[in-house]
Amino acid sequence: MNITVALQHLNWPAVFAAAFSTFLIGGLWYSPVLFQKSWIRANGFDPANLPKSNPAVVFGLAFFFAFVMALNLALFIGQADVSFGATAGFMTGFGWVALAVAIIALFESRPLAYILINGGYMVVTFTVMGTIIGAWH
Repeated sequence: MNITVALQHLNWPAVFAAAFSTFLIGGLWYSPVLFQKSWIRANGFDPANLPKSNPAVVFGLAFFFAFVMALNLALFIGQADVSFGATAGFMTGFGWVALAVAIIALFESRPLAYILINGGYMVVTFTVMGTIIGAWH
């Protein structure tokens, strides 16, 4: 595959939308509506004294990383349809990312909830990214 040709044929708005979708999913996933309390517990955080960070740096880097992930997935999927995009996204999220999170968590002695919450987020995120990329021609 010629990377220059592949980059020229990418649907860049779809890549940006796929990257942005990680924020929408993550905002809900790690909110009080879904898994915030379980995530805090699984990480061993003190709810009264959560770690502080610079939001501009965190969100800026998170978007950059999400963009690189979406770009990589788009290059992997190519000119696929929505069905293949969703399937490839799911297989990437589950077979590579969630299981990589699980391996690291095992060696860090993290609880199963940590694996399920963070790995589950990655499965859903990559499935949605693949769906967006596959659907948007």
